[in-house]
Amino acid sequence: MREITDEDELRRLVGDPVPQALAKERDHLHELDRAWLAASPFCLLATSAPDGTCDVSPRGDPPGFVQVLDDRTVALPERPGNRRVDGLRNVLGNPHVGLISLLPGRGDSLRINGRARLVTDAPFFDRMVVKGHRPLLAVVVEVEQVFSHCSKAFLRSQLWDPATWTPEAAPPRAQLAKTLERPETPLEELERYYGPSYAEGLYRS
Repeated sequence: MREITDEDELRRLVGDPVPQALAKERDHLHELDRAWLAASPFCLLATSAPDGTCDVSPRGDPPGFVQVLDDRTVALPERPGNRRVDGLRNVLGNPHVGLISLLPGRGDSLRINGRARLVTDAPFFDRMVVKGHRPLLAVVVEVEQVFSHCSKAFLRSQLWDPATWTPEAAPPRAQLAKTLERPETPLEELERYYGPSYAEGLYRS
């Protein structure tokens, strides 16, 4: 295994970015970015702790759940989950975060990098209510860098092509939980938990 250890060597291998790739970077949201976020139901939130350990957390809600507060600020609601809050703990120690916002069926994506903080209440929380659930907190991100990302990865992976989907290629979620997380729990109980009723508790604390 031959390791690359400095940027000069990396650049000799991959080359320099084309001018357009550098010029597309902005420090605030354009109206087209606002439209994208209004239509997007899913994003990935990347964080890192002060010691460098990282977390990437999927976030999803009805389209527009990433609230645009102004041209330099967005906010994400925190919904009920497993309470590990790995990413939120990272933000407390290192505010630098990255977002990738997706539109189902689209190969391009919207990337936002910035500085985050956690807030427990604000007027915009009223716009984050879904199925009666008002979030206990939100991640507010001050935008420092935003740009659209091309579709090459999605085209290579054929991610949105149903003909390539093989959800049965890996064991069901209940089996994964039984093997890796809760070996003492009967498989039948886990299958019930992760069955059709699982969706009913998405907004329960």
